[in-house]
Amino acid sequence: MSNHTEQVTNVGRGVQDLSKGEIFDVLQNKRRRFVLQYLRRHGGPVELGDLATQVAAWEYETSCEGISKKQRKRVYTTLQQTHLPRMADVGIVAYDSDDGVIDTTCQTDDLTVYLEIVPGGEFPWREYYLSVGAVSLALVATLWVGLFPFTRIPPLVLATVIAIVLTISAGYQNLHGREMTLSEYESTSDD
Repeated sequence: MSNHTEQVTNVGRGVQDLSKGEIFDVLQNKRRRFVLQYLRRHGGPVELGDLATQVAAWEYETSCEGISKKQRKRVYTTLQQTHLPRMADVGIVAYDSDDGVIDTTCQTDDLTVYLEIVPGGEFPWREYYLSVGAVSLALVATLWVGLFPFTRIPPLVLATVIAIVLTISAGYQNLHGREMTLSEYESTSDD
C-alpha cells in the first residue's frame, strides 16, 4: 500500500460490527462478490486494472484476453467510483483510490460464510431434508399405529435406514457445498 494513509478509504469497522442487513446490502452486487473472490485468490494488494480485467472476464464468461476494452472500462469505472469505495466504507477492503490499489482487511476473510452461491438450478436441500423428515415421521407413525405391512419392518431396521439416508445426504451436500462458493468462478488457464 501507499504511504498516503490519509488517502486510503477504510473506516475500520469490523464485519462483526456490521449487521447482516448491511453485509448483504454490500454483497448483493455480483461485482462486489467477484472483488472478494479475486482478493481471496490473489491476496493483496492488487491493482485495480488487473481486478477489473478478471471481474469483467467472470461477468462476460470469457477469458481475460477475450474482454473488449469497452467491457473492461465499464467494469473498471463502476469498481473505481462505486463498488470499491462502498466496500472500503464498511471496512471490507482497503482501497487507495490515488494508487488504484485494493487490499484485504482483517474482515475480508470473515465474509466467506456470506459468499456461498446457490445457482438457479441447484438442488433444493432444505426441501429435501424437510421431505426426508416428513417421510421418516410418517413411517414411524405407521409403526406406532400398527398399520400393516409396516408392522413387518423391525423398528431398528427403519431407524438404520433413516440414519443412513440422512448421513449419505448430508455427506454429499457437504462435499458438493465446498464447490459452491465463489471459487466456482475460478479458472485455471484463463487468468
